Amino acid sequence: MPLKADLDAIDWKILRELQQDGRMTNVELSSRVGISAPPCLRRVRRLEEAGIIRGYRALLNAPALGMDVVAFCLIGLHHQADAELKTFAERTRGWPIVRDAWMVSGESDFLLHCVASDLGAFQTFVIEELASAPNVDTVRTALTIRRVKDEGLVAFPA
Repeated sequence: MPLKADLDAIDWKILRELQQDGRMTNVELSSRVGISAPPCLRRVRRLEEAGIIRGYRALLNAPALGMDVVAFCLIGLHHQADAELKTFAERTRGWPIVRDAWMVSGESDFLLHCVASDLGAFQTFVIEELASAPNVDTVRTALTIRRVKDEGLVAFPA
């Protein structure tokens, strides 16, 4: 698959390092990728301006914050007209329990990643919010047991 961006080996190293630790200083980053700090900072800014680096955020430990339930919901809509899909997508933005939402192909229309304090809170969300939302036809849920892999979202070429 052709790349959509013109990246050299140093750019890939920068992306790999920042995906592992987005808080490191530019001096540390430049040391890890083998260039001096000023050109490293220019490259990072170029990657940000190009939209390749979308932002930075802290990864929180949900159970340590009392958020013990992680679940996925597969949602099927009655109608898949563009307006209906957009309306449901917008509705997901208003549900704090939904942490990630994807429009998908196949038997379902949306995949929702949900995080809740406990099973009761998740069940209340599914019954009172999700299943009763306009145009929702089916809701299938899957409670997680444990996370077995936690990598950055992009795999890098060798």
